Amino acid sequence: MEIAKSMELATLSHKQSSFAGPPHEALFLVLAYLPLFELLSMSEVCRSLRDAVEKDVLPWLNIIVERPLSLRLSDEILMKIASKANGRLRTLVLMYCAKITDDGLQRVIDQNPLISKLHIPGCTGLTPDGVIRALQKLSDCQDGLKSLWINGIANMKKEHLERLQFYLQTNQKLPQIQQKRQPLSYHNYRRLRAYRWEELGRVIDVELCPKCNEVRVVFDCPREECKRKRGNSMTGCRMCMFCIPRCEECGKCVENGDLEETVCADTLCLDCWIQLPKCNFCNKPCCTQHANMQIASTGSIGWICSVCHDKSHDFE
Repeated sequence: MEIAKSMELATLSHKQSSFAGPPHEALFLVLAYLPLFELLSMSEVCRSLRDAVEKDVLPWLNIIVERPLSLRLSDEILMKIASKANGRLRTLVLMYCAKITDDGLQRVIDQNPLISKLHIPGCTGLTPDGVIRALQKLSDCQDGLKSLWINGIANMKKEHLERLQFYLQTNQKLPQIQQKRQPLSYHNYRRLRAYRWEELGRVIDVELCPKCNEVRVVFDCPREECKRKRGNSMTGCRMCMFCIPRCEECGKCVENGDLEETVCADTLCLDCWIQLPKCNFCNKPCCTQHANMQIASTGSIGWICSVCHDKSHDFE
């Protein structure tokens, strides 16, 4: 948020200038913190920014690939981008980059053994064995990873998780990180940036679900009664999202009989269902994440959902 404000103020200041000149200094300061798409966009603004992006190694020490670039990122493109760090890459975040393979990831790891944060959720082209090889290489060359995010890697089993945890133990700062461990709520997880995962005191994002014994993200429940169960060493509803539904708004567990209907088909508990505004026609709410499904109702207060809006046009 602070980076976005700095960019906005700097850009506004530059536009309001009465004469053409170099970019505001704040733009150069934020380059090292930008996701890849924004970083590449900045290189198209002017020559000085292009030179700063191309020639300075600092913006490339933390590579963060999100949509829309994640859909097009290949092994060759990743290698070309990672080479700009000159072997000093520290953070590699690949969000749902389906075209990245084990070989592509390994080549980047081999040339950048100082990586301390590796986040590759939803990279379906990777395998558990490929992730293990990458982590083994990193554990041999340094103190170990501070953060590993692998949710969505297919066929991840208990034995794979145990090997990953073994290599993560090489991080000498692991006890300090785990001391900061905080409960993980489903709704916070959905909004959490991948590269801020370690703020929760967690080195790895997945664990064995107490109910299904699958390697998945396991969530804590913010309900007071569920907190008391955890305090008494009881599992309660601490499970993955496939074992128990959770409210999109507050993260509380929701029993199957208590599921409320929504426009967006997401899960809401009764408390959140009551509080959220409803469609003027079907009286169903939609969660905050899908507020784009709300269409302002002409001639009346409130809104109608996109489903009812389309139906009303069908009868015209």
